[in-house]
Amino acid sequence: MFKIEALPAFTDNYIWLLQDDASQRCVAVDPGDAAPVLDWLSAHPGWQLSDILVTHHHHDHVGGVERLKAHTGARVHGPAAEKIPARDESLSDGQHIELLGKRLEVIAVPGHTLGHIAYFHADPEQPWLLSGDTLFAAGCGRLFEGTPEQMFESLKRLASVPDHTLIYCTHEYTLSNLRFAQAVEPNNADVAKRISEVTQLREAGCFSLPSRLDIERRTNPFLRGDIETVRQAAIQHSGSQLDGEVAVFAALRAWKDRF
Repeated sequence: MFKIEALPAFTDNYIWLLQDDASQRCVAVDPGDAAPVLDWLSAHPGWQLSDILVTHHHHDHVGGVERLKAHTGARVHGPAAEKIPARDESLSDGQHIELLGKRLEVIAVPGHTLGHIAYFHADPEQPWLLSGDTLFAAGCGRLFEGTPEQMFESLKRLASVPDHTLIYCTHEYTLSNLRFAQAVEPNNADVAKRISEVTQLREAGCFSLPSRLDIERRTNPFLRGDIETVRQAAIQHSGSQLDGEVAVFAALRAWKDRF
């Protein structure tokens, strides 16, 4: 049996742990802190951390990599275009790697950082995407290094995967993102329904992730720049005419930065 489990880290990070029961091997995704993974391994004797996947170079995603590698001998995979500690394999757009019997496609998604990558598993029954800090539940990452054009194209690439794809992003930002989504589209019933559902989950101490792409299409303003109500909200808030979806995206991102 294969499963993906969230290990909370810091205040709102998730380290995703890919697990294969048959081999008792696991893979840690973006371990900003080694402790949650080491604690899990201590609680599961016989399991081996075989690999570490990294999406980008920010410390809250790579801070635990070297310690984990030293303790477990795990092989580190990360973006070729960024400085990743203890990296063994440099990955670029279009490459494929196989881990725990799963074939993952590497997708370059610059914007949050210039070398950011995502990992997509194209299982016809249940595809899944490790999106790092690019596509969030009801939101997207800040533009620390890239341009609005880059992030728009990156989100467009990720949104081209099948609608039933599970989205494993790396922060519990869902409620705050949905509050912004409601400011953009106050009459969006799907957003209101999702706020209610996620509020109940969080109050019960449960995670709001993974998300699913079809849900994102209905509730994530950064994937809805072609919707007239979203475009008009961006125009009204920015106070300027916005020509094209990239301009709408840039206005939404600037609005969210100050929200």
